[in-house]
Amino acid sequence: MNNEQQIAYRIKQYLNRGLDLDAGRLARLKAAREQALARQRVEARIPVVAWAGDVIGRSGGPSVLIPRMLLPMVALILGLIAVNYWRDSQLAAELEEIDAAVLTGDLPLDAYLDKGFDAWLKRSSY
Repeated sequence: MNNEQQIAYRIKQYLNRGLDLDAGRLARLKAAREQALARQRVEARIPVVAWAGDVIGRSGGPSVLIPRMLLPMVALILGLIAVNYWRDSQLAAELEEIDAAVLTGDLPLDAYLDKGFDAWLKRSSY
């Protein structure tokens, strides 16, 4: 047993034996006990409150939330929009290049129809 536990045990023994205490001491002990219980209940809730305080920010409240959370999110969203725009423009450029190659190629458009290239070759060889 450490020193605190020994002191607590001795206090408990005195309180158990001390039923003949006067009303003033009993009232002070009751008030001290209620204060200790109130502190104990508050301390049990501190980890949740401390975690919420860390997210929002201890010094500035919700105004600190803007630079810490919203600005990186806005930057991420703008980056995703830029990447999507770039990808769409690259895809459009590739399709334009393919269309230009088909239209300027040596084969007529009938070769590219649904019947296929082999059917066109058979028809054109007559």
